[in-house]
Amino acid sequence: MELKTDIFSLFDREWALVTAGTWERFNTMTVSWGGAGTLWGKSVVTVYVKPVRYTHGFLEENDFFTVSFFPEAYRKALLLLGSESGRDGDKAAKAGLTPKFLENAVTFEEAHTTLLCRKIYRQDMDTAAMPEKVVSAFYKTEAPHTMYIGEVEEIIK
Repeated sequence: MELKTDIFSLFDREWALVTAGTWERFNTMTVSWGGAGTLWGKSVVTVYVKPVRYTHGFLEENDFFTVSFFPEAYRKALLLLGSESGRDGDKAAKAGLTPKFLENAVTFEEAHTTLLCRKIYRQDMDTAAMPEKVVSAFYKTEAPHTMYIGEVEEIIK
């Protein structure tokens, strides 16, 4: 993957969409917590999704997911996709994005880079293992994130 920014800013500042499901039924959401690296000799991507998010169920039910990065011109679309729920309708269409159906997953035509990932690990985060400041700041009213690690099977440009 060709990075236009430093790797630590890739998710935090540029954001991404994580999408899971099939062409018949899928959901997407904006993520700003994540990373790329290696695990078990494989190139991997890690994303974090709270159980209350609609996309969480799609990640649980499917073996594949995509992480897609977009040009800055799509910032408003990503903002909408991170603030509205897919339970309430077709938010991808509302954001003006065009689904692109892959063999095992879904991405969007407008993405400049998509990582097709096979889920190889998932773990619910444990608040007992977190600093109290983190628990107070992020998990007072909701369960902590689930961490999903996906092996990058293909980079689509």
